Amino acid sequence: MGSMFRSEEVALVQLFLPTAAAYPCVSQLGELGLVEFRDLNASVSAFQRRFVLDVRRCEELEKTFTFLQEEVRRAGLALPPPEGVLPAPPPRNLLRIQEETDRLAQELRDVRGNQQALRAQLHELQLHAAVLGQGHGPPVAATYTDGPSETSPLLQSLGDPHQDLRVNFVAGAVEPHKAAALERLLWRACRGFLIASFREAERPLEDPVTGEPATWMTFLISYWGEQIGQKIRKITDCFHCHVFPFPEQDDARRGVLQQLQQQSLELQEVLGETERFLSQVLGRVQRLLPPWQVQIRKMKAVYLALNQCSVSATHKCLIAEAWCATRDLPTLQQALQESSSEAGVSAVVHRIPCRDMPPTLIRTTRFTASFQGIVDAYGVGRYQEVNPAPYTIITFPFLFAVMFGDVGHGLLMFLFALAMVLAEDRPGVKMAQNEIWRTFFGGRYLLLLMGLFSIYTGFIYNECFSRATVIFPSGWSVAAMANQSGWSDTFLAEHPLLALDPNVTGVFLGPYPFGIDPVWSLAVNHLSFLNSFKMKMSVILGVTHMAFGVVLGVFNHVHFGQRHRLLLETLPELVFLLGLFGYLVFLVVYKWLRVSVAGAASAPSILIHFINMFLFSRSPTNRLLFPGQEVVQATLVVLALATVPVLLLGTPLFLRWQHRRRRRRHAGPQPVEDEDKTGLLDSPDAPAPGWGSDEEKAGCSGDQGEAKFVLSEVFMHQAIHTIEFCLGCISNTASYLRLWALSLAHAQLSEVLWAMVMRVGLRLGREMGAVAVVLVPVFAAFAVLTVAILLVMEGLSAFLHALRLHWVEFQNKFYSGTGYKLTPFTFTVEDE
Repeated sequence: MGSMFRSEEVALVQLFLPTAAAYPCVSQLGELGLVEFRDLNASVSAFQRRFVLDVRRCEELEKTFTFLQEEVRRAGLALPPPEGVLPAPPPRNLLRIQEETDRLAQELRDVRGNQQALRAQLHELQLHAAVLGQGHGPPVAATYTDGPSETSPLLQSLGDPHQDLRVNFVAGAVEPHKAAALERLLWRACRGFLIASFREAERPLEDPVTGEPATWMTFLISYWGEQIGQKIRKITDCFHCHVFPFPEQDDARRGVLQQLQQQSLELQEVLGETERFLSQVLGRVQRLLPPWQVQIRKMKAVYLALNQCSVSATHKCLIAEAWCATRDLPTLQQALQESSSEAGVSAVVHRIPCRDMPPTLIRTTRFTASFQGIVDAYGVGRYQEVNPAPYTIITFPFLFAVMFGDVGHGLLMFLFALAMVLAEDRPGVKMAQNEIWRTFFGGRYLLLLMGLFSIYTGFIYNECFSRATVIFPSGWSVAAMANQSGWSDTFLAEHPLLALDPNVTGVFLGPYPFGIDPVWSLAVNHLSFLNSFKMKMSVILGVTHMAFGVVLGVFNHVHFGQRHRLLLETLPELVFLLGLFGYLVFLVVYKWLRVSVAGAASAPSILIHFINMFLFSRSPTNRLLFPGQEVVQATLVVLALATVPVLLLGTPLFLRWQHRRRRRRHAGPQPVEDEDKTGLLDSPDAPAPGWGSDEEKAGCSGDQGEAKFVLSEVFMHQAIHTIEFCLGCISNTASYLRLWALSLAHAQLSEVLWAMVMRVGLRLGREMGAVAVVLVPVFAAFAVLTVAILLVMEGLSAFLHALRLHWVEFQNKFYSGTGYKLTPFTFTVEDE
């Protein structure tokens, strides 16, 4: 937890990896996840790097793996997760994996192709059998009689060109959505010289490609003439119809149908054997593919990391530069020695100086990860800048609870988060793919503290689902007021509202032990009382929170060696903030402590005093809170105004004086090279100009910051900071009033929901005489609306407002968030 308050010390190291041991060394570093490699070949194209051919081979293997994976999913199977931790395979195993993968893929393609061909043949046979067995009936012109029939003409025409024509047939199957268009086109193209019969197949047939059942329309067309037949064949080809031979005789059709059925049975047996062999091949793919995928991804990652290394002049070793936490340097050295022991030459690692800002490394746990994520969403902190996350663990749930204070709602949120915490190690919970669930699960500890703090503030507000609870005896006595005031029946009848006078002896017995007295829930001025309480509480919390942020900036200035900022920035900021708004907090607390019940009616207004403080005036109707108040207020305003020019001009003038003194020192006999060398080899705790404050960096130009100083840029940065802080103190203090507004809105929504649902349900239950029957749907509606509106919507609203208070009002007092994370080279993602 030590690194939570400030990012860990990170060093730039140089690795000398023997060529024979470079691959195992980088592979071991990937397993440990200790270093972040710097690209030493940034100017070299990706296609010109040393290990580009190895990367391409891995990518080709990944394409083959994708084909195998799709075939497994196509068969309705799933790939099991790999067992254990699989190391990156040696380079010599790449050829073996590639050969076995190609053989499996080719075997799978052949078997899949044979299966498709057999399914297509079986489909053709089934369609042919369906056409023959559909029973379209005998053709009309195929029946002859010995004598003249009643419909035969009496006189035979001589020389009729159609008398020798023979009836021909075209039979087949077509998709149902094409049948109507086919029939219409045939009739128009052949001008009616045909007889077409369309019928739907008796049972759906399995599609050979998709495997889903599909319905077909069978047709039988009888026609006269060869030209008509050619038109019919062309039209059926255009509609992609399946055309089959159709014997004219019934016996011949039955014989062909029996042959088709026999062939179908034989094909089904062959197809079954093919599918069994296919399942065996897919079983081998399921067993071999998951470990191969992990190993090849690791191998590719290793080669990509090696491509970032440069080659030594002798081509006997690779040179790499990487960021590594200082506490991990012994582990890094040991890992490199163990990995390079087989090559006979040990890898060397040593720390090198660097003037660039190192990356930020903050180690987190399950508990702190969500809070650190809130801070990083604003911006990753500069190297070794004060980390707001440890304080956010307390302040964020508390400010949320101030706006969400309710015992019942907080308890529901706490139980929901507690269930996720208790089930966090279950594989089904961790591997859930629902995005909303993963969001809630990632912030389970945040929700746990938010619910817990909401229960605490709910007890302070004395609200549980908008109802007050009586835990301790009330501090107000109605009996004493009735006895000493002489309330009669006539008085009670004329006055529906009764007032309790705390000045009457025995009416006010003392403050409630914890939270708001439950008697206030019965008062008509309940809302006015809570408004005053919550508004003043919001101002006190806001000023305290902002002052704490300014104080945290002290640790940044001390750590980075900028002690001049303690007097020129931090002290003026505290005087300005506490002299104005800290004094407002003092007035609120002082009035609470000094004004008694007897003088409450004539108590002075804090708001009028605060306005008069800036106007240097006095209101005759508003008496002073303490002697000498006007002098104190005038002094504080003058001090606050005097800190503005100090805050505006102090830092730029000091940096200008410091720069001139440095130039005079450099002009002396001491060589510049020695001083530069001394600066590079300074202790890690010394501040480096590469990651100083924005104002100091503004005065530097590239690498010659010591020789060139731009006062105007420094002054501009400081002016922006001064205006932002001074105006921000006013706007940020007003912004904390959202604590009051959101708390009031949450309480009123709870009250409305209770009055509109539960109270109406209870009243209907008494009127109907069946309370239990009515309460079931009423309570269900109340529970659904409570979760949907008060927990989800109101909870999200309070969460966003608490987020804004931390990002804008708190963190901008000391936190810049202009750094970048340390992203170590690790195989963790590949293992998952």
